[in-house]
Amino acid sequence: MHFTKPAWVVHKDSSKSDANAKRLSIFSVHVHPDGSRIATGGLDAKIRIWSTKPILHRSSELSGKPPKSLCTLHMHTGPVLTVRWAHSGRWLASGSDDAIVMIWDLDPNARGKVWGSDEVNVEGWKPLKRLPGHDSDVTDVAWSPGDRYLASVGLDSTIFIWCGFTLERLVRLTQHQGFVKGVCWDPVGEYLATQSDDRTVKIWRTTDWSLEAEVSKPFEASPGSFFRRLSWSPDGAHITASNATNNNGYVFIAAVITRNSWMSDISLVGHENTVEVAAYNPHIFLRDPTAPVATANICSVVALGADDRSVSVWQTKSARPLIVAKEVFERQIMDLSWSWDGMTLYAASSDGTLAVFNFDPHELEGIAPHSVQQQYLTKFGFTPLPLPEGYSHVPTRETTQMTPPPSPNRGTTQEKTPMPSNFEAANGGERINVLVAKRGGKKRAALKSVSVAVNGHKDTGSAVAGPSIPSASAPPSKRVQLLQDGPKVSASVQSISAAAHASFPSPSEQLFDAPESWSRHADVTMDVDVPIDALDSKTLQSRGKRKASINDWIEESRHTKARTLGGDRPREVVPVRELAILTPTPAITIGAQSSIVLPVQPLLTYLSSEVEGSDDILEARNAEDNGTNEIVFMSGKQTQWLDFVPSPVLALKATGCFCAVAMQDGSVNVYSHTGRRIMPTMCLGSPCSFIDGCKYSLLVLTSSGQLYSWNIKKQSTFFSPVSILPLLASSPNHIITSAIIRPNGAPIVSCSNGIVYSFDSSLSTWVKISERWWAEGSDAWQGRQRASNSMSHRGVMSVVESSINGTPPPDEAPPDRRKPEWWNIALTLGHLETKMHATRLLESPPEYKQALLAYARRIADEGFRAKAEELIKELFGPIYWRPGRDDGWTPTVAGLSKRDLLKDVLSVFAKSKTLTKFALDWQDVLKKAVNDDS
Repeated sequence: MHFTKPAWVVHKDSSKSDANAKRLSIFSVHVHPDGSRIATGGLDAKIRIWSTKPILHRSSELSGKPPKSLCTLHMHTGPVLTVRWAHSGRWLASGSDDAIVMIWDLDPNARGKVWGSDEVNVEGWKPLKRLPGHDSDVTDVAWSPGDRYLASVGLDSTIFIWCGFTLERLVRLTQHQGFVKGVCWDPVGEYLATQSDDRTVKIWRTTDWSLEAEVSKPFEASPGSFFRRLSWSPDGAHITASNATNNNGYVFIAAVITRNSWMSDISLVGHENTVEVAAYNPHIFLRDPTAPVATANICSVVALGADDRSVSVWQTKSARPLIVAKEVFERQIMDLSWSWDGMTLYAASSDGTLAVFNFDPHELEGIAPHSVQQQYLTKFGFTPLPLPEGYSHVPTRETTQMTPPPSPNRGTTQEKTPMPSNFEAANGGERINVLVAKRGGKKRAALKSVSVAVNGHKDTGSAVAGPSIPSASAPPSKRVQLLQDGPKVSASVQSISAAAHASFPSPSEQLFDAPESWSRHADVTMDVDVPIDALDSKTLQSRGKRKASINDWIEESRHTKARTLGGDRPREVVPVRELAILTPTPAITIGAQSSIVLPVQPLLTYLSSEVEGSDDILEARNAEDNGTNEIVFMSGKQTQWLDFVPSPVLALKATGCFCAVAMQDGSVNVYSHTGRRIMPTMCLGSPCSFIDGCKYSLLVLTSSGQLYSWNIKKQSTFFSPVSILPLLASSPNHIITSAIIRPNGAPIVSCSNGIVYSFDSSLSTWVKISERWWAEGSDAWQGRQRASNSMSHRGVMSVVESSINGTPPPDEAPPDRRKPEWWNIALTLGHLETKMHATRLLESPPEYKQALLAYARRIADEGFRAKAEELIKELFGPIYWRPGRDDGWTPTVAGLSKRDLLKDVLSVFAKSKTLTKFALDWQDVLKKAVNDDS
């Protein structure tokens, strides 16, 4: 096996010329069916298409032929979380943080220099259709066999099924009660599987889209994770689901679910942290290549990627992995993708790098061609629904040449069959190949055999892989022209996958005059067919009557650098030293009112705050010897603006909308990203103890205990300054550990006693949003989650409860003290009620809905009819309510329609043993009210 990490596969801000610019996370990778290109999606909101030949062949990488980067797609407005090629290879589907699914199509006319950047698209891809519908991030998409359907899932807890031909929305499935983070199709086409944060895998029938089964046991104690990507084996026999656990959550596993019985008796054990993604090799394998193809003779190969930064590859006939690649990445693995020939595995990580594992045929013995798989799947006897009339993904026009597969010639492959019902134990000692990546400048490394004790024996076998793949093993290059009216293939194509191999042009065959050496500043001329006023300048007129080109204008603008305040000054490196430790004095008190004094940060020579998702940074440099104190806003190595302030800077915060600076004299400055002071200097009377910002919201907590919350966009306060004295009055020995702000201005203040507060302006009081008390007996407590503390991809309450889990526990009661009757039920209901109030206050709609439905399920389980009726009436409101008639009831809560929520709550009650009739009656009332409204 050969391993490589191409350094040039990177997502970063293309407008920056710094070669060492920070890498942005890569969330998804997928290989084109013909193996010639891969697509990646990243934090930069872009999709990038790369040629695989320079990755797999050193000589191609050095020669620059074909070009490494083929295309960059820009239409998404948020991070791209998933990219998936259609099986035909003609379309690419992508899902993003902007809640949109996008379908891309090959467009020969879209090539050339990308407007507004130095990038060049060697091949063109255009947005074919935009598929709106999701209310939140789209986390995963998947094409069904034959591209009959496209499924998309997201953080709105919803699954959408789209027609794979007309791209029309067909079905909306809403039975999940948590963020849906993974989807895969049965290769037979009979089922669809989805995995969610509600700790279930749901199996759906494709004939009527009803629920076939729900698997929850392996996920009951699963922690939070970025993705829950699952995969279906190519023989249709098993699903391997990520983020499962054993032993009450202390052993991380991937759960293998068996078809039809939907039991998960098989576990893949070994990773030291949460498994994020599972991906099956598209081929089936024969245990004994000399034996006939039969169910008992079939196995599969599956790869796992985990938060422990390792990748493992398993063959299901063995109880131990074939390969364990450790320390390949610096952060967790986000996605895995196998090439169609089954010999290359691509892995993407949130550290912004891509790793490639290229196997030799003898390492994956028994591989069978896809024709054997298709023949075997017919035994299931499933007949899919007919295609829409007049539609097909298989091209029918003829051509005299076809593109050869880009992968090296691997010889004749063996027939294969589906996976058996369980994994066999290892017979005797086995060698596990462990790949450890060494830090260094080289991009390629060969796998070495590592001695591993297995079943009490130590294997010291020879090296598994030798030198890198010889370039002579690549098939001879053939060229085929890419016609403007689309690619052509032979009419005798038997399947969509075969058509993808035969018809799709490889990167080296694109009709684009690529120079010998490609660079970011490659010159591509594009004539302007439509006059543009901005180009009609004296500069362009001076060139004579020659038709102006966009490239001319780009060159002009490139050499004309915009003037900025301090932009010509080189960046200085300031050593960080402590100037003083400040001891704030108590604020002046009025009458008998008590006062508090919070600690402030030490005065340093240098402070900085990065703008999340970019390489912009706000810096403060305090003078040591009566010099000037300055504030600098940097973008990469370029100074955007600077300012000088009379008082040393204690703390600062930069968001994507503004920059805030708090000074020692108790004043605060707020700047725009261009350096304008967008608010007057605010005098708070005492130094800043905590500062935080989120979008247009700014929070400052002073050393005198006054908390301020401002709306920078409106230049106003969310509420009057409030003291935190009530939070510490009953616990004088505890301290404030953090203070952050939500986009709606609600503060979140954490104390060392394990209690988290927020200020409810409508009640004019502090409220508890969570506390360690609930962990004593609430079944809904989720503070055990091991994910990162970033709220960008996790709910705010999930982060809050995780932070509480990290605080020192209070004095514990004797372990033998008996809990009173109803203890767990009372604490669970109290916890969920508190959580609903908190998520409403903090404006977290998905978490509010999740808490509400969990609350409804618990009420239904216990048969508390009075609580259920009160909840229904609260959500239903007045029977004859109309907008504008009754201001005493609002139709929404946390931004969600109350009556829409009531539908879900009644569905929960209808499934219970005690509230079924009660729920059905209310469903009739709700239905009548909705019909009357319409």
